Amino acid sequence: MVVGDIATGTEVLVIGGGPGGYVAAIRAAQEGLDTTLVEKAAYGGACLNRGCIPSKALITGSGLAHEAGNAEFMGVHADPAVDMGKMVEWKDGVVDRLTSGVEKLCKANGVNLVPGTASFVDEHTARVAHGGEGQGSESIEFEHAIVATGSRPVQIPGFDFAEDHVWTSADALDADTVPDRLGIVGGGYIGMELATTYAKLGADVTVVEMLDDILQPYEDDVKRIVRKRAEELGVEFHFGEGASEWSEAADGGYLLHTETEEGEESTYGVDKILVAVGRQPVTDGLDPERAGIETDDRGFVETDDRTRTAVEHIHAVGDVAGDPMLAHAASKEGIVAAEVIAGEPAALDQQAIPAAVFTDPEIGTVGMTEAEANEAGFSPVVGQMPLRANGRALTLNEREGFVRVVADADTEFLLGAQIVGPEASELVAELALGIELGARLEDVAGTIHTHPTLSEAVHEAAVAARGEAIHTR
Repeated sequence: MVVGDIATGTEVLVIGGGPGGYVAAIRAAQEGLDTTLVEKAAYGGACLNRGCIPSKALITGSGLAHEAGNAEFMGVHADPAVDMGKMVEWKDGVVDRLTSGVEKLCKANGVNLVPGTASFVDEHTARVAHGGEGQGSESIEFEHAIVATGSRPVQIPGFDFAEDHVWTSADALDADTVPDRLGIVGGGYIGMELATTYAKLGADVTVVEMLDDILQPYEDDVKRIVRKRAEELGVEFHFGEGASEWSEAADGGYLLHTETEEGEESTYGVDKILVAVGRQPVTDGLDPERAGIETDDRGFVETDDRTRTAVEHIHAVGDVAGDPMLAHAASKEGIVAAEVIAGEPAALDQQAIPAAVFTDPEIGTVGMTEAEANEAGFSPVVGQMPLRANGRALTLNEREGFVRVVADADTEFLLGAQIVGPEASELVAELALGIELGARLEDVAGTIHTHPTLSEAVHEAAVAARGEAIHTR
């Protein structure tokens, strides 16, 4: 203990108040455990304050403006003017309401909230430095700890986030004006969500990606639909190029310089540069080695299926523990960590964790692809429903996309699903539930789905996999 520290104790110390940490803290308190949550910034973490929620708010706003201004074919004539400052103000209001809600939920469940930055002293003690002059620090002794410190954007050489024209995703979500020209480094989910958002707001968007396509984890037919829609919005793609540096341009803007593996160089005129090449774990200042916590070569904390680190009474959840770096996965991991600490037989089941990308159109996936099912030793059967044959999709003016289900041919157990289209993030929940419950194709096929809805495409994909398609051939 440092001289002058206040010394306190707790059964469960949770470090980080994001979707993994605050959920873990609430669940631990519900289990009757004395729980302390340390958060250095804002409750809700990166997801609520700088990622998931604010990005979806801007996606909604930009989509509304774009649809209103491009609906002449429906007989709707409008020329919407976007007040970016007002849109960001509305977005901030949504975020503030949710962050205050998280704080109230924690207090209502009896969680002790401690503002500050925590670092390990040893495997049973952490020191919390409180922000602000004269605020001091305290040492907290714990029986169990849950590390939930999250992640932050990866910075690449030559692109310092301290420069006003070099953006992180958080900067892009806080901008009160739309740049005329936006260069985006990285074609992953963050880059693509913001590419379509800013294109709809009127920016000329250029995406440079070192790989040969966008959204690398997804299948080609999924990526193709999203890329085509982005190109229709005016997004320009340059694949096989990595950002090398930037320089000032004569017109008052900037030049984004890129280089291929063969050494070929290109330049693109931009006003802002968004770097979206991935995220890295936040462990600096935490001193995990003092507690005996092991990290891999990328800095992620290694855990087992019960969220335990190499030190059995210390757990790690969320982005700091690596893939899948998803807010809802973090929350589930937080619940598992709390229940394991409470002595319950909890463990993670990675099979049924859905993922979504909020591009235009959206992507929703869960479980295995057909190729993955083959590799796992199954004999997969696939059913697919194109949205161009779905009445509700057509009334939404959505002709591109599909719902695909993958099942085991012998047993008909659901193995996975891939959806690209409007509300894919919502539609995938039905199939995630099906996999979690061990449902078969006949269970989905035998469930009456409301007409006319997008969910009928899920039903049709299931019956198609059984060779009983009605609305497709």
